[in-house]
Amino acid sequence: MLVKRVLIVGGGTSGWMTAAALSNKLGGSGIAIRLVESAEIGTVGVGEATVPHIRHFNATLGFDEAEFMTRTQGSFKLGIEFRNWGRIGDSYIHPFGVFGADIGGVPFHHHWLRMQARGQGGAFEDYSLPIQAARRGRFHHPNEDPRSLLNTFNYAYQFDASLYAKFLRSYAEARGVVRQEGKVVDVALNGETGFVESVTLEGGERVEADLFVDCSGFRGLLIEQALKSGYEEWTHWLPCDRAIALPCDNVGPLAPYTRATAQKSGWVWKIPLQHRTGNGHVYSSGFVSDDEALDTLLGEIAAPPLADPNRLRFVTGKRRRQWIGNCVSLGLAAGFLEPLESTSIHLIQLGIGRLLDLFPAQEWDPADAAEFNRLMDLEYERVRDFIILHYHATERDDSEFWNYCRTMTVPDSVAYKIELFRERGVVVNYRDGMFLEPSWLAVYLGQRVHPRHPDPLGDKVSDADVTAMMEAMRGRYTQAAEAMPTHETVLAQLAAQAA
Repeated sequence: MLVKRVLIVGGGTSGWMTAAALSNKLGGSGIAIRLVESAEIGTVGVGEATVPHIRHFNATLGFDEAEFMTRTQGSFKLGIEFRNWGRIGDSYIHPFGVFGADIGGVPFHHHWLRMQARGQGGAFEDYSLPIQAARRGRFHHPNEDPRSLLNTFNYAYQFDASLYAKFLRSYAEARGVVRQEGKVVDVALNGETGFVESVTLEGGERVEADLFVDCSGFRGLLIEQALKSGYEEWTHWLPCDRAIALPCDNVGPLAPYTRATAQKSGWVWKIPLQHRTGNGHVYSSGFVSDDEALDTLLGEIAAPPLADPNRLRFVTGKRRRQWIGNCVSLGLAAGFLEPLESTSIHLIQLGIGRLLDLFPAQEWDPADAAEFNRLMDLEYERVRDFIILHYHATERDDSEFWNYCRTMTVPDSVAYKIELFRERGVVVNYRDGMFLEPSWLAVYLGQRVHPRHPDPLGDKVSDADVTAMMEAMRGRYTQAAEAMPTHETVLAQLAAQAA
């Protein structure tokens, strides 16, 4: 093997996810994996919400869900509720599941739009089982039977990111990963190849490796400070550049979804965990002061804070190259797209998967790094476009921030998708990217982006037949949601299993 020593620089969620995945995949290969981190350097540790892909990551590692949920104080997540995004007073949920079913070979949303024009059909979310369950505080694991309504949705997790990192650390260390305490103060590069040769710790120790994984957070100690990757900034389209995180006690039943409430210069998150509620305010410093932002957050939390405010500064965007030579960057070291759609951990997971797919076995082939960078660029851009949609597709004009977002020039890829939906109700699906048609529909219709001309083929089915089929669908979704146990009942059952 070309690579016999892997050094992961930095811990936190990205570092320990990498250590766990590599130790699982490369175990028995003779490759030594070491992770160096400093207890003096705090991790961001506020990423508490995920998307369904995390279930595959956990399953690959062989995690038992009951133990995982108990160890991380996790809860289930059926989607994200967005309040006040289209207009003040609006509320919609972006679910992990489909809306309705095709009628006469025409996508369901075209029929729903046709009925809406006649003042019929009810709310779009009536035709989503995960939304119906979320609104009722209920949860059920999906069914693998494709004929079952319980097969029409997926789910993710909400958990304490610091506890998840500890859980991953115990897993990785049990499989041979060596953790080393230390603060990196210098990075040595090879004068001929430009590869990273070693890092020097504060005490003077020099640590060598063949492959380096930079999980050092926003600083990008290796990928940026040493290798000068450069940064592609996206603040023109994603102007929020600061966040304040502030946990509090739980109040009321645990909701099986995350909430994002739009404010005058950003938005506030609420993430219910078993032992506390995670809260935070993501905002643009160009439109509101830090003190005002904190006041806004304090006005939104439902109980007294459990800690001092954790203030973060960031620049939305990505490294121009996330893999250079023998160094691969993951997590915040690779880039940052604000947490609106809970994609940070997913992008770490994607990067780890790509690294394992392209792992340098016999030689350093520049094509591997080039392909890694191409794929990760696409993923970051796809997520960027979807998040931009939330800000741009608004009717709010009550603040300078929303006026800016509503009128800003967006990337051509976003403008094209919005215009095609406004004209024909067509959802353009990217060849690559995590967000599929139901996700785009949730935001388009949740924020009042309605097509001028729904598919005329839908008119082949009579109004009476469409009305009857839609009423039957809605009744089945409601009945299935009502039959589910409460979210807290399922969590209690898992806790009993793990005991």
